[in-house]
Amino acid sequence: MSQVTPTAKKIIANIEKVVIGKRQEIVLALVAYLSEGHILLEDVPGVAKTILARALAASVGCTFKRVQCTPDLLPNDITGASIFNPKTTEFEFRPGPLFAQIVLADEINRATPRTQAALLEAMAERRVTSDGTTYRLEPPFLVIATQNPIDHEGTFPLPEAQLDRFLIRLSLGYPSAEEEGKLLDMLRQEHPIESLGAVVSAADVLAAQQAVRDVFVDPKIRDYIVEIVRATREHDDIALGGSPRASIALCRAAQALGAIRGHDFVLPDDVKRLAPAILGHRLIVRPESRLRKIRSVDVVQEVLAETSVPTLSSGQSAS
Repeated sequence: MSQVTPTAKKIIANIEKVVIGKRQEIVLALVAYLSEGHILLEDVPGVAKTILARALAASVGCTFKRVQCTPDLLPNDITGASIFNPKTTEFEFRPGPLFAQIVLADEINRATPRTQAALLEAMAERRVTSDGTTYRLEPPFLVIATQNPIDHEGTFPLPEAQLDRFLIRLSLGYPSAEEEGKLLDMLRQEHPIESLGAVVSAADVLAAQQAVRDVFVDPKIRDYIVEIVRATREHDDIALGGSPRASIALCRAAQALGAIRGHDFVLPDDVKRLAPAILGHRLIVRPESRLRKIRSVDVVQEVLAETSVPTLSSGQSAS
C-alpha cells in the first residue's frame, strides 16, 4: 500500500484546507474515487457539496467540468454533438463537458429523465456514443452529482437504475458552531478554493486505483459481504434489496478503505463502516414501513447488528 496511503493523505489534507470538519465524508468520497465509482452528494443547500467536488478535482490535477442541471438541459449539452464545419464541408464532433476526467452534475434531479439517462453509459462503461460513434472517456473518470432532498418542486427524482450507478451516497450536514466560526474567518478575504493546487497527478490516482484491486479479501469477508446484502433482500421492511452490483460495490469500497488505512487486506470493520453509505440509496423501503418512519439506513444498521462478524487470525489477514 506504499502507493495508496501517501496519495490519500495528500488529497485529504489538501481538501481539508477548504472543507472544515468533514474528514469522515472526505475519506468516503476518496474511497469512491479509488474504487472507480461515482459519488452522490445529497444534502440541503449551502453545506459545501459543490466545494467538496471542486476541491477533489483541484487536488488531483485532472480536467474538471461543471454542469448546472436544469429542466431545459438536453443530452447533447453534456455529451457533445456533431457540428457542421463549412470550411471542410463535414460534420465534426464537439465533445461536451462529460469528456472531462471529473464531472460535477450540480442539482442532478433538476434535469429531465432523458438527460439523466445520458449519464448512464458514461458512468457504467466510461464511454459516450454519439451519432453511431463510440468515444472512450479519459481515465480516471468520476461523476460527482449533487441534489437537494428537501425541495422537490420542479425536480425529477433519480430512478433506481440511476441511483444504483452511484457507488456511494454522502450527506455532509451542518458544521458545529466552532467549525462555522473558523469558516467565517477563512472566508474573510477570498475563498481558498481559488488558490488550491494539485498535490497528486492523474497518474498517481490511476496507480492507486490499480493497487486497490490487489487488496486481499479473505473468503470469510467475502461471505460476510454477501450475507449482508442478501439479508437486505429478505428484510420485511424492504421491497427491493441490494443487487449483486451492491455486493461488488461494497467489496471494492472496503478494499479502498483498507488501502487508505495502510492495510493490504480488508477488515470486517471496513465493511461495517461503509455499508450504510454504499447500500442505503439502493434499497426501497415498503410504503407501510415509510409511514412508520423507517429509513433504508436504519434497515442496514439493523442487518449489520444481526449479522455475525467473521473472526480473522493475523495469519489469515496477512496472507
